[in-house]
Amino acid sequence: MSRVQLALNVSDIDQAVEFYSKLFATEPAKRRDGYANFAVDEPPLKLVLIENPDAAGTMNHLGVEVFSTDDVAAAQSRLASDGLATATEENVTCCYALQDKVWVDDPDGAPWEIYTVLADSDTP
Repeated sequence: MSRVQLALNVSDIDQAVEFYSKLFATEPAKRRDGYANFAVDEPPLKLVLIENPDAAGTMNHLGVEVFSTDDVAAAQSRLASDGLATATEENVTCCYALQDKVWVDDPDGAPWEIYTVLADSDTP
């Protein structure tokens, strides 16, 4: 099952991890300096926390985690055929993971990514 991703800017990663661990009754799936992500089963959610105290708002970006590069390519094709401008990234390191992804912005400029994780990474 794919799941929606919500990436938030947080001012204090430790406080945010403590709060979201309690909210979703689960510990982070990945924790690095200034970064954490949760793979929440119920509701199906990939919650990403990025320590960024100077950010103008709490939303960093939105996304949908899918199973494979083929799923990313299918999403890119579908979005482009529907007339949406997309940007594809392959084998990029982001959020301590190697990923393939396609980006699209909503009408108000909110960035959405449809992505798959190819491998873990030690770098952001």
